Amino acid sequence: MTRKFTGDQILVATHNAGKLQEMTELFAPFGVTVKGAAEMNLGEPEETENTFIGNARIKARAAVAATGLPALADDSGIEVEALDNAPGVYTADWSETPNGRDFVMAMTKTHRLLEEANAPHPRRARFCATLVLVWPDGHEEVFEGRVNGTLVWPIRGDVGHGYDPMFQPDGHEQTFGEMSADAKNAISHRADAFAKLISACFD
Repeated sequence: MTRKFTGDQILVATHNAGKLQEMTELFAPFGVTVKGAAEMNLGEPEETENTFIGNARIKARAAVAATGLPALADDSGIEVEALDNAPGVYTADWSETPNGRDFVMAMTKTHRLLEEANAPHPRRARFCATLVLVWPDGHEEVFEGRVNGTLVWPIRGDVGHGYDPMFQPDGHEQTFGEMSADAKNAISHRADAFAKLISACFD
């Protein structure tokens, strides 16, 4: 049986400001105060799993253990069909530099690999998000979301984060990088997973 969330605070176990803002907006209608990992001075646990659910679980469990608050963690990434679903759980890793994350570099690498592979058009991809909500007593709920689309080049748009400017969701003319936050939040992989979470634990 799915557990209902009855608290008024939730810790979102991310240091990503864009993701935290997205989550804060999504939780706003439910009167839940969102705390971020940076605000709580949490470190980033090593993500040693090779699945989205495994890595989300690591982050959520570590946050609960450190704070005693219910914690929500997500692991998300983009899977490119012609690259055998890479980068997948390694999406953020592809962007790492000594000076922080550079997603333009990551998108350029992805485009180069597709060109080298002579991947046919349309170049199909999907954004995946897995949310894991963990209570202090160890109870867990898991929700998965996705959105399908195609990759574009050159990249378009300068809003959003990560691979958003390269990803054009099915049925839309704009990339995620060109959409308003409201438009993206209505259809994104995280919104899909979040809607399942809300339906199960809040409604």
